[in-house]
Formats: sequence, structure tokens, C-alpha cells
Amino acid sequence: MAEIETDVLIIGTGPAGSATAALLSSYGIENMAINRYRWLANTPRAHITNQRTMEVLRDLGHDVEEQAYLNAAHQDLMGENVFCESLAGEEIGRMKSWGNHPLSKAEHLLSSPTMMNDLPQTFMEPILFNTACKRGTQARMSTEYISHEQDEAGVTTTCRDRLSGREFQIRSKYLIGADGGSSKVAEHCGLPFEGQMGVGGSMNIVFRADLSKYVAHRPSVLYWVMQPGSNVGGIGMGLVRMVRPWNEWLIVWGYDINEKPPVVDEALATQVAQQLVGDPELEIELLSANTWTVNNMYATHMQKDRVFIMGDAAHRHPPSNGLGSNTSIQDGFNLAWKLAAVIKGEAGGALLDSYSVERAPVAKQIVTRANQSIGEFGPIFESLGMTGGSDHAVIKSNMDARCDTGPSAEKQREAIREAIAFKKYEFDAHGVEMNQRYKSAAVVTDGQMEPAFELDAELHYQPTTWPGARLPHVWVFDHDTGAQVSTLDLCGRGQFTVLTGIGGEAWGKAADAISAEMGVPLRVHVIGPRQTYVDHAGDWARASEIGDTGCLLVRPDQHVAWRVEDMADDPQADLKRALTAILAR
Repeated sequence: MAEIETDVLIIGTGPAGSATAALLSSYGIENMAINRYRWLANTPRAHITNQRTMEVLRDLGHDVEEQAYLNAAHQDLMGENVFCESLAGEEIGRMKSWGNHPLSKAEHLLSSPTMMNDLPQTFMEPILFNTACKRGTQARMSTEYISHEQDEAGVTTTCRDRLSGREFQIRSKYLIGADGGSSKVAEHCGLPFEGQMGVGGSMNIVFRADLSKYVAHRPSVLYWVMQPGSNVGGIGMGLVRMVRPWNEWLIVWGYDINEKPPVVDEALATQVAQQLVGDPELEIELLSANTWTVNNMYATHMQKDRVFIMGDAAHRHPPSNGLGSNTSIQDGFNLAWKLAAVIKGEAGGALLDSYSVERAPVAKQIVTRANQSIGEFGPIFESLGMTGGSDHAVIKSNMDARCDTGPSAEKQREAIREAIAFKKYEFDAHGVEMNQRYKSAAVVTDGQMEPAFELDAELHYQPTTWPGARLPHVWVFDHDTGAQVSTLDLCGRGQFTVLTGIGGEAWGKAADAISAEMGVPLRVHVIGPRQTYVDHAGDWARASEIGDTGCLLVRPDQHVAWRVEDMADDPQADLKRALTAILAR
């Protein structure tokens, strides 16, 4: 018999597990999160935090959002990706990244009430974990998942207390495997994966050193060092990443995956740091070092009955594009409200089937994009003449040729500029971050055609209220105070929301009646003159894609569930039909 019972057991307290625990506790769902280690992340692995993830933190509460900003490096400091021969050496080129180009900045400002930032995992995890525990999550550290068995009524999970060695069982209605790239939960469920693990080798070196004289005048998160080297194929490319400006750093340095992983001691770490910084006298304070493999694998299905996987357990990829923790947290945002609705009896169990249908395509998309971004360094190597051998003198001569006069050197400089500019698909891919549109039984389109992307869907976010898309953000205004309020802030927080305009009041009456009948809380906002929220700038009228008498039904995760452009003949019947389908009632 199980010693402990809970509604949801979460294996892992990384970004996925902690975010899901925080959301479930915010929704009033009993949950437990376990971690096989004694504490949270001890290295600042993930760090790029995009707007959609910040919207999840904002949905958890403005206090959570503010904690993130307080601990993060601001978007301005994320700056321009720099390509150089070393930090002290010659700069080869740079590109405005992470929404800092003026045109990209405008898109960011128009797209969300939040700001992208750089928040290392060592800061993000405690914020999410603390929020979860304060709101009711029961957490157990040094507790290892061993196995699970599920039946029609729930899941029995066997765990081991790593301090005493004692095994015990936890009984839950549902189990979530947020247990990383070597997920035992995924393995024990026999979930299907595509791709390959271990396609490349890398090491992380985390250290302290004041490098402000090399970088403060050109703020950036990432400094790419291009030089003849010995780490992989004669190309000595390394990454010097800012963790804290400008005295804590993380170096990424490759090794041959076909060879035994190197032992990264203080001597090797110092040598690599001196080489990439370009200062042979540099002294570092080594904080940590580890090796890791580049993976290219994703789950094609992310659930089995009462068991779900999320985060790195489902999508295993390199840190390119900064998609890892973002996608992990967003997995939790998708699943948590559905679990809450089913556990509270507001939805049928079939609602949970939409989790994998909606998130598995995202897993494939981001794993493919991240690995493709690695390949897109090729044109930079080629333009610099860094390919085709390990003769360092030849590579150095090829790189120096860009400074010559004459047509070939001019052509080389043009090729370098174009190759660096093309890296916007990794470092300024706003569409990859924001364009997810869900297609599942938890969305009712009523045959409305999905709008085509007018611009490059990887680079540019395209707002739409087509059912399945995230609700567009625009600012509306509080009638009484004049304060601006995001349309996203009118929704979420664990509830469905009905949005309409003047003349659409019948949708509100219908929502009240259906809420009472079905036992599902429905929030209603009429946006217009002399209403609680006013569209002074007309931005909502343009973004909503419905008339004043139309209706948008928005899910708790801020994705549009259903849309009617004008008043229906029987709004109560139509709204009930849509909600019944979405909730699998």
C-alpha cells in the first residue's frame, strides 16, 4: 500500500517540473514534486527566456514575473552576437540579436506585455520551485524515481530515499515525467522517439573573471570565437557566454564525440579560457566543468494513459536558439490546466489526449530548428576559409585574406557579412518562439480556414485569433483608472474567458448560464466605450478579427479555443456546444 497519496506526482524539479507544480498549485490541485538530487540546478545551463515564457510567469502572478526581471540580464544587455578571433583579438562581425534590432524590437513590443531577457537556470528554477512550494506543492529532494505501474484509477510510483536507501510508494491520479534527457519515465512507458542521441560532444566550463575591458563596450550574451584550433576538425570555434555581466562566464568547447570525453580539470579549463579570451595571463576562478552530448531526438507521442512526459524528457536538443527551458515551461502551461479541469470534474478525461497532439509537433519543430542552427555555422566557416583540413597556418592565412584588397577579398567580406546575417534564424527567430498554433479536439474551428503566414514564419510572429492560436496581445485601458492592461491579462489564471464587445452582451448571459449548468468558471469581458475595459487606440478592434457582437472563447493557457465573428442565433446553445467539445464532456 502506498505511503503517500496525491493528485499529481511530478518527477523532476527543473523548469518543466517546477513550472507545472507552480501552475497546478495555483489552480488548487494537490501535487508532489520529487528530485533525485539534494537541490536545484547547480549550473546555469538554460538562460535565454523568451516572451512566451515570460507570459507564463506573468500568468503565475506579477510577483513571479518581477522576480524574473530582477534576477535577469535585461534585453538590452543581451545585445549583439559578436564573432571574433578572441575576446581580446580582432572582431570579425556582429549581428543585432534577441529583438535588439530596431525593427525586431518593434515586433517584440507589439507582440507581448513582457520582455525577453537572460535568466540563467540557477535563478529561474528557484523562482518557479519557490512559487510552487509556497502555493502548496509538497516537495521531496534526494528522492529517486524507480518505476511506476498504472491502472484504471491511478498510478503507483516506486521511489527511493537516497539518504536512507529505503524504497516507498506514492499513489497519484496522474504522473508527469519531467526527468530530463535520460528520462526513465519515458523509457518505462515505451514512448516512441525519432532522431539520434550523442551526435556531437561539448564541454561547459563555468568560471569567474572580470572581462569587462573586452566586452562592456559591446554588450552581448554570446561571443563566438573563430580561430584555428584542435577541438573538432581543425576548427577552434568556441563560445564565451555571459552568465552575469561581466564577471561570470560559461565557455562551450567541443570535443570529438568518437573519442573518450576529456577530463576538464582546472589546467585544461584555464588553457581554454586563455585561448578564447586571448589573454595568456588570464587567471580564472573555476566554478564547475562538465561534458555533454549534442542530441537530436524528440518524442512523437508524449503520453500514455495517465502518464505524461515534458521538457527534456520529450525534446532533446542542443541549446541553439535558446528554446530548451522555454519549451519545457510551455509544456507545463499546456498540460496543467487540462489536468486541473479533469481532476475537478469540469472536463472529461479525453481532454488530456490533446496534450500530446498539441505539444509533440512543437517538440519536433524545436529539436529540428536547434540542430539546423548548428549546421548554419557552416557558411561562416566556409567564408572564413576554416574548412578543409587542420593546417593551422593555412586556416590563419585564409582568415587574414579578408583584410586584403582586390575582388576576391571583397567577395570574401561580402560572404562573411551574409553568413553572419543569416544567423538571425538562430538568434532572432521570433516566429519560432511565438507562432505555435494548436490543432486538436481541445480547439473548435467550425471550419474556419487557418490564415497563411504572410512573412517568414520562423522570423516573424503573426498574431491571429484563429482558434488554436495564442490570443494576440494589445493594450486596452481600464475605464476607471486609465491604466493600460494587456488582453492576455484579461485571460488565463486557470479559467476560460469570453471576450466580446458592445452588442455582444448576450454572450455574457450565455456564459453565466453555462457556467452554472456545467460547473465550469467562465470569465466575461465586454470591451468598448464606457465598459470596464476600453479600446481607446482601436488596437483590439483590429486584432480581434471579430465584430462587436462576436465572441472569442479563450482557454486558460491563453490560446483561442473558439471564435464567432458576429452574434449567433442562439448564443447559449453555440457556446455550450463549443465548450462541451473542448472539455470532452
